[in-house]
Amino acid sequence: MPCRQSRSSEGGRKILASRYIRVSTAATLTAICAVAGVVWIFSSLTLALAVLAALLVLVLLHHQHNMGRVVSWAQQAPGTPLPRGIAAWDYIYASLARRERQAQEQRARLTRSLKRFREATQALPDGVIYLTRQRTIEWVNEAAASYFGLDAERDIGRAVTSLVREPAFVSYLANPSAEPVILRGGHHEGLTLAVQVIPFGEDQEMVLARDITQLERLDMMRRDFVANVSHELKTPLTVVSGFVETLIDGDEDFSVEDRRHFLELTLSQSQRMQRLVDDLLTLSSLQSGDAPRGEEVVDVQALVQGVLNEARLLSRGRHEIVCEQGPAAAIVGSQKELYSAFSNLVSNAVRYTPEHGEIRVSWSVLEDGSGRFAVEDSGIGIEPQHLERLTERFYRVDQGRSRETGGTGLGLAIVKHVLTRHNAQLGIASQPGTGSCFTAHFPVRRLRLPG
Repeated sequence: MPCRQSRSSEGGRKILASRYIRVSTAATLTAICAVAGVVWIFSSLTLALAVLAALLVLVLLHHQHNMGRVVSWAQQAPGTPLPRGIAAWDYIYASLARRERQAQEQRARLTRSLKRFREATQALPDGVIYLTRQRTIEWVNEAAASYFGLDAERDIGRAVTSLVREPAFVSYLANPSAEPVILRGGHHEGLTLAVQVIPFGEDQEMVLARDITQLERLDMMRRDFVANVSHELKTPLTVVSGFVETLIDGDEDFSVEDRRHFLELTLSQSQRMQRLVDDLLTLSSLQSGDAPRGEEVVDVQALVQGVLNEARLLSRGRHEIVCEQGPAAAIVGSQKELYSAFSNLVSNAVRYTPEHGEIRVSWSVLEDGSGRFAVEDSGIGIEPQHLERLTERFYRVDQGRSRETGGTGLGLAIVKHVLTRHNAQLGIASQPGTGSCFTAHFPVRRLRLPG
């Protein structure tokens, strides 16, 4: 209904305008004829015709003058006020002014819509480039400008292939397909983009560029993880399988001591696989959430004592293990996760410290009220280039030594995730040949002090 009313009112306005102009023109001609008639009555026909011609010339000049004013107005910038007129021309100027206001309102609406559209496109995380039929740049958002090293103002109107000269991109642009092309490196080192060309409008094209660097990195990590797990399981499985086949094929050829030795080695490798599976399950559980479930108040002194007992069993008297317990305190969190983190730090010290070395375990409450658990050893130490990667899954400084000591390569990854879930920070300091110090620093809000 509103549309019909609008059309009806517009049609009525046109009818009224046409009628007003006809009536005004007829009235003007009638007045001219009346004046000429009066002159004819009171004078002569010759003078009446002269007056009639003069008045018609004046009307013609008036119309010509107003037409010139309309042409002059049309040549001015949009928004220039219209002149005023008399009679029909006043109505014509008013109609033009109304049409100009409507055009200005429409331009303002289109400008606002275009601005909102460009703001929305600028906010997209993906890069967007609009290309003309000749594949020159019509518009580019900030993301695309950053990805391809473009200037959003200076490069407008330039051919995109003269600015983005990646052979893969140029080839893809010449023969676009439904599958995006993958661009690596380019303007930013280490950046990986998935670029796709989408036709739209009248022979125009839109280039979409998505940053898939993180996705590709995660996919690589997944492949590395599968390869590492397979590699870690392959060795013990080979050992177990070999000993079992040996016992089956030559059971009567081996003494009781030999069979016992084979079975002990088989059990050791089975336990190694079990530890690996347990650590993988623990790590998977830690990565499934941001905060520990079922938080409780964990007695730190009891926790440290339990870890020490386990370390002494693992050491079998080969190391001097010293404990320095600070003030009684408790940590709010998961007892199971905290035990796993503390145990991994202490067991690593035992594994990588030579016989007769010293391992110092300490718990202290700092002056600002935060807590600090530290494990310091006099072991082999770690080269500086390895420190940043120690918490990566399956990363080992010394592959052979780690396997000999029974490590799975997941211990420090577990420690990192546990501490992150407890808002704590892991610190690592080490010098080759002088030992290492691993610290877990817990914030004040995680500690509970007696009294």
